[in-house]
Amino acid sequence: AWEALIAFDKAALADGKVPAKTKELIAVAVALTTQCAYCIDIHTKQAKKAGNTDEEIAEAVMVAAALRAGGAITHGTHCIEK
Repeated sequence: AWEALIAFDKAALADGKVPAKTKELIAVAVALTTQCAYCIDIHTKQAKKAGNTDEEIAEAVMVAAALRAGGAITHGTHCIEK
């Protein structure tokens, strides 16, 4: 199962219709959203290795922050009695 997971990960992050460089930015944003420290470290390194700049990674960070904030706001509407 572990080897299958590694193969799936490599296939999912490989160049395709979406370039690997972009996929690594997506991975950084998802890792930040799931708050997986291991994934944040790995995908930040992979994003830089794929050619992403600190500025591009910073924008991915802001996208993740916006999505997490949006989720908190929309779920927060359930806290208010109607």
